[in-house]
Amino acid sequence: MAQHILVLNTGSSSIKYELIDTASGARPARGLIERIGDGAGLLTHHLADGPPYEKKGHFADHAQGLRAVLEAFRTAGPELDPVAVGHRVVHGGTRFPAAVLVDEEVIAAVEELAPLAPLHNPVNVTGIRVAQEAFPGVPQVAVFDTSFQLSLPPEAYTYAVPREWRERLGVRRFGFHGTSCAYVSRRAAALLGRDPHEVNLIVLHLGNGASATAIEGGRSVDTSMGMTPLEGLVMGTRSGDVDPALCGYLARVAGLDAQDVEKALGHGGGLLGLAGTGDMREVRRRAAAGDAGARLALDVYCRRIRKYVGAYYAVLGRVDAVVFTGGVGENDAATRAAALAGLDRLGIVVDQERNEAARDDERAVSPPGAEVAVLVIPTDEEWEIARQTLELLG
Repeated sequence: MAQHILVLNTGSSSIKYELIDTASGARPARGLIERIGDGAGLLTHHLADGPPYEKKGHFADHAQGLRAVLEAFRTAGPELDPVAVGHRVVHGGTRFPAAVLVDEEVIAAVEELAPLAPLHNPVNVTGIRVAQEAFPGVPQVAVFDTSFQLSLPPEAYTYAVPREWRERLGVRRFGFHGTSCAYVSRRAAALLGRDPHEVNLIVLHLGNGASATAIEGGRSVDTSMGMTPLEGLVMGTRSGDVDPALCGYLARVAGLDAQDVEKALGHGGGLLGLAGTGDMREVRRRAAAGDAGARLALDVYCRRIRKYVGAYYAVLGRVDAVVFTGGVGENDAATRAAALAGLDRLGIVVDQERNEAARDDERAVSPPGAEVAVLVIPTDEEWEIARQTLELLG
């Protein structure tokens, strides 16, 4: 009899879920609820066979959304009787270096960390609570985005800020996208035919959120996101790196307070701030039509990636592969080529024919025998959450 793990990835305005067979790796069902809370929500429930089940409507909050997911299973199948539920939790601070079995103490800790991830940790807790109610007695496991990044050495995670901030307030770099990095770094090693503990990688997770991570022998040693997911690369709506004095300057000249600036940098910056849209596909369409702002957005986006690749090459000393993943990293050949242009002296070259081939599998897009492989590896955070859940439960 199949034994299934239900994986819940509860985002700020969405819920992504997947049912995974622990023995075969089969995915009997998966789905997504989008636009929670805005009055035009859509639930799409995909089965392994047959057409998807859809439901449109107003999902007022995440609790209502999760109950709609359970209703989709009851209506369209398959029967939902998981042996465990694995939850993606964004911020675990320094407390959770690995997946943990959820209890009230864990929930309280996730809630205490909410100021560091105010859009995510509270709804992650909602997902846990609803799953506990729906599946009493079934183990609930929390898998943290920050866990993989806790191997950062002190010189990488320490900010040069006053001691009191560091020691009493916990100000430091945490880093995110750890679940994705854990998965793709193992797959990259397999693609190279190497042991993960022998391989040095630069992982570029490029989606609406974007990050670069330097991985040495299977461990993260530097990452572009910081105390929050705002630092680092240019993203869909996040600015990435800016001068910290920007907040004080805007307070003086425009009367903006810290909350105004934080909101603008997180929700009105990035590609949206530069090109008027946070969707890379639309940015490219506008650039092709001659939009100067969109063209600048692409140049800024790719230059920032290239700068981090060079920096992390210096950190690692030796790089075996640069790995692209995430929606943009996996699907946008032009971004891959532009982001690595001019790095030939470092042994990093993209083969045009391989890079532009219409494929969606794991593959190399560098020339055969390249000094540094350039890989495209579709991320599978749901499988990684299921794997860590299964490993924890033995």
